[in-house]
Amino acid sequence: MGKEETIFRAGPADSSTLAALAGRLWLRADPAALEAEFADLTERGDAACFLCCAEGRAVGFAQSSLLHDYVEGTDSSPVGYLEGIFVLPEYRNQGLAAALLARCESWAREQGCAEFASDCELGNDGSLAFHLALGFDEANRIICFRKALRRGGG
Repeated sequence: MGKEETIFRAGPADSSTLAALAGRLWLRADPAALEAEFADLTERGDAACFLCCAEGRAVGFAQSSLLHDYVEGTDSSPVGYLEGIFVLPEYRNQGLAAALLARCESWAREQGCAEFASDCELGNDGSLAFHLALGFDEANRIICFRKALRRGGG
């Protein structure tokens, strides 16, 4: 990360900026729902969102939370969890995502976490490479299933 970038913990006033960046990561998400979710998340004690700014604009974000239920591959609770991380394509490969992740990890340590976890979808080789390059160990691979149930049992 160069001298021109800054990373800070986002607050409720940053929810539209967070939602705009998150919409680039989660393409199927409703923008208004994302903004409402970030407005809530930035006020909660069990979650933290960070923004990275460069050249006078927001170019990346990371969202982390505390999970108290079992997290695959972990032995402690709570566990810091990387819910999402995104950097605009033109700002990638400059260490910004690593710096955002470091802020999330630091926040999790401050919350008493001994472990930090994340996930990615099968086939998301870019995310897998990112996680492995930044010190994550692969804990498991799964495929989840669902089945719609019709009313009346038929």
